Amino acid sequence: MRKFVNHRAETLKPSGIRKFFDIVSEMKDAISLGVGEPDFVTPWHIRNAAVRSVQRGYTQYTGNRGLVQLRELISRYLFERFGAEYPPEHIIVTVGASEGIDLAMRAVCEPGDEILVPDPGYVSYVPAVQLSGAVPVPVRCVQENGFIFTPEALEAAVTPKTKALILPYPNNPTGGIMTKKQLEAIVPVIEKHDLLVISDEIYAELTYGGKHVSVASLPGLKERTVLINGFSKAFAMTGWRIGFICAPPEIDDALFKIHQYVIMCAPTASQYAALEGLKDGFTDNFAVVESMRDEYDKRRRFMVDFFNGCGLSCFEPRGAFYVYPSVRATGLTGNAFANELLRAEKVAVVPGDAFGEAGEYHVRCSYATSMANLDEATRRIARFAEKLIK
Repeated sequence: MRKFVNHRAETLKPSGIRKFFDIVSEMKDAISLGVGEPDFVTPWHIRNAAVRSVQRGYTQYTGNRGLVQLRELISRYLFERFGAEYPPEHIIVTVGASEGIDLAMRAVCEPGDEILVPDPGYVSYVPAVQLSGAVPVPVRCVQENGFIFTPEALEAAVTPKTKALILPYPNNPTGGIMTKKQLEAIVPVIEKHDLLVISDEIYAELTYGGKHVSVASLPGLKERTVLINGFSKAFAMTGWRIGFICAPPEIDDALFKIHQYVIMCAPTASQYAALEGLKDGFTDNFAVVESMRDEYDKRRRFMVDFFNGCGLSCFEPRGAFYVYPSVRATGLTGNAFANELLRAEKVAVVPGDAFGEAGEYHVRCSYATSMANLDEATRRIARFAEKLIK
């Protein structure tokens, strides 16, 4: 039956994250630091809003773009929190930020187009580009520069076929962020080569020691930026599958047509839940989100101190909820380290090369789990690493 399988789908690599998640789910006493999912439960007032919507019989389709009230709040939220100005009529409520990534690739890419993607970067970017028929071009982001895009690295990667770059900050897996000054430094390259920016800002609310800066807030950049965000990480709403995508009018029109045919609309109950989540989202006292971020911050510092203390050099993340230590000191690649750690100590981490070739000697650990789990996991990792580091 192989002749019936689409070649692009057939040649995709399986997710390096899900492999370890599936193994751990069947392993007794295993601890997973693999999947980036908040260990917090969606706040009560958000859950209750979804329940009330079902009780009131709001179980039909919404408009294709999503509830008008929700899009109005998203528009206000983006502007008041991050200075990104998109009107409700150019916002689409999506099935998670993941649909937004897929929509962006399908709406923008032609066969042979080149799309710049960060290396390391989230596992879905390269496959999404490939499935659209375009060519992903990795741009190496190094620890010495904070794992960011630099003007020099972008300039070196651009060719006449380059159409867009994916800009995912705060970054998964590294936890790197880009400051306003760093973003401004790459604007001349973007404008010189007339590139589209696809900005994945799903971790915007999980920034430590400063406020997230959206590239769409910079002068002249909104007109060439597709902004993707959602509710999964900040509001602990992963299973609700609710996100949004914003774009300039011409691109928005293409996004909308694809969304209409493929999805129809995001889940209605999830939209009412998201609507409740944003009602109190317009001051610096974003209490529920900030309390979760404060807890992540404690875990972040604990994990960085642990890895550096046991001889595994670890970059200090300034966003998201991952650490990305180097395991080179053990003499193992990230892939070998992850497999042997799982076998010897029943701790799951993700090999760094799941996020690009730059991660060959790294692993990614999520600290979106309890301190009790982190404490036990680090004990096991220390015991494992001690035998390898001379």
